[in-house]
Amino acid sequence: MTLPTQTTLSGPRTPHETAPGTAPESAPRARTERTEGITWTHLIHKVQEAGRYPTPGEAEHITRTVLSALGAHVTGDERAALARALPDEAAKTVAAQTPAPHPRTAPEFVDSIAATLAGATPATARWHVSSVLSVLPDLIGDDLVTRVLARLPPGYALLFGRADLSRTP
Repeated sequence: MTLPTQTTLSGPRTPHETAPGTAPESAPRARTERTEGITWTHLIHKVQEAGRYPTPGEAEHITRTVLSALGAHVTGDERAALARALPDEAAKTVAAQTPAPHPRTAPEFVDSIAATLAGATPATARWHVSSVLSVLPDLIGDDLVTRVLARLPPGYALLFGRADLSRTP
């Protein structure tokens, strides 16, 4: 698969950046339960847009792969809240995973996706992961994303399209 690139003076764009000259999407709303209107098709469409995938089928495959891996690393109340906030198909994908004994670091997470997807490199895997995770804040709410990030090792914030402002001891 060839990933589209846009080169500007600041370098290639990531899936969660807004194109120059366009207004950002409306501010995410806080949600604690699945919001009506968010469907699997809507999620796939958002991932397809973010990742610039040529077909919904490719976006769906990437989404399932990333959400499956995420489901193994988010535990406790946050995992249940994430499943409630996602469309049914995505919720099943997250909830069906056996929790990992310890969550992978963000680079290990991306490398695991690269190992899972045929022909993926670490760079394309990071693109895929960001294409999926960067659409979640608008769909499930920033509060839940903050809670999920708190359960994961440092470094995941960038994959969700957020600055990583964690302090190091």
